[in-house]
Amino acid sequence: MKVAMLDLTEQYQGLRDEMLKALDDVMSKAHFILGDNVKKLESDVAKYSNVNHGIGVANGSDAIHIALQASGVGPGDEVIVPAFTFFATAGAVARAGATPVYADIDPRTFNIDPASIEKAVTDKTKAIVLVHLYGQMADMDAIAAVAKKHNLAVIEDAAQAIGAKYKGKTVGELGTAATYSFFPTKNLGAYGDGGMIVTNDTELAEKMRVIRVHGSKPKYHHHVLGYNSRLDELQAAVLNVKFPHLDTWIKLRREKANTYTQLLNEALKDNVVTPFIEEHNEHVFHQYTIRVQRRDELQAFLKEHGVATMIYYPKPLHLQPVFEELGYKEGDLPETEKACAEAISLPMYPELKQEQQEYVVKKIAEFYNK
Repeated sequence: MKVAMLDLTEQYQGLRDEMLKALDDVMSKAHFILGDNVKKLESDVAKYSNVNHGIGVANGSDAIHIALQASGVGPGDEVIVPAFTFFATAGAVARAGATPVYADIDPRTFNIDPASIEKAVTDKTKAIVLVHLYGQMADMDAIAAVAKKHNLAVIEDAAQAIGAKYKGKTVGELGTAATYSFFPTKNLGAYGDGGMIVTNDTELAEKMRVIRVHGSKPKYHHHVLGYNSRLDELQAAVLNVKFPHLDTWIKLRREKANTYTQLLNEALKDNVVTPFIEEHNEHVFHQYTIRVQRRDELQAFLKEHGVATMIYYPKPLHLQPVFEELGYKEGDLPETEKACAEAISLPMYPELKQEQQEYVVKKIAEFYNK
């Protein structure tokens, strides 16, 4: 049996007629930049996030960067970020001219540890960029308390967590702003790059709208240094077709996650640590990530038997060569470094079949029972 990490072909077949009609409509009207599709998606995603404003941008990386710039982050500032995440989180900080300062993670959830944030604060700290990793929201109450104490902006990197909830609150409600990625592999994915920022702050939203169009308002009048970072109308049309299905897909992901957890605990209770979910959280399972020993050997074994897996993230950000000048060394963030050696993500998508999951778990059991 072959089990892909992600298979988008079945999803497309179910949406094909509606998708082709939506794309043809865009091309027939020939309005390709910041048209009705972008406006509709901005409105719908903002409402879904229980906030007032959505700002469509070119990708999730730009979303973080623009949110930071609009929040006043620049050269000489420090921004606290997790080291166990995709490069874009810290890369956006550096592109804004600020210095990323790395915090450790909670080993149970893989999310940034509020106590580690507190230790990292200095008189140069301007903001926190947290990540709701794998689809579970971070400890927002504790993070908000640190931010309030030190007067810090809070940017939620929710690239993997659209639809996730914390104590009944959704992404975007509890920070200064939240950012989404619509990269094709995401739970709500475009057919190319795309991103969005959501916020309740009207003044901040207007700043971000100006920044995404070269800092121009009115047109050809530039008061800030902005970027060409607009969500494409064709991609917005794709996302508008997909968006009504998001909650159903999230429900299916949770069902797949429950199946994995049950099967793994029955077959491998002593060899695998399954995902921990805080009681007050609603996880959307962008990834189903476990902890194991001999992780790289397991991955190679599964590949031999047709099972795709992914390792997010094998090298922590604080030890990446591009940030060498910051002076971090191995051992500085022990929980992050341990996670980089143990975490592995299994195939996860709404159309995944139970027999495929049973095969994946059977092969993991074979590896550890050899």
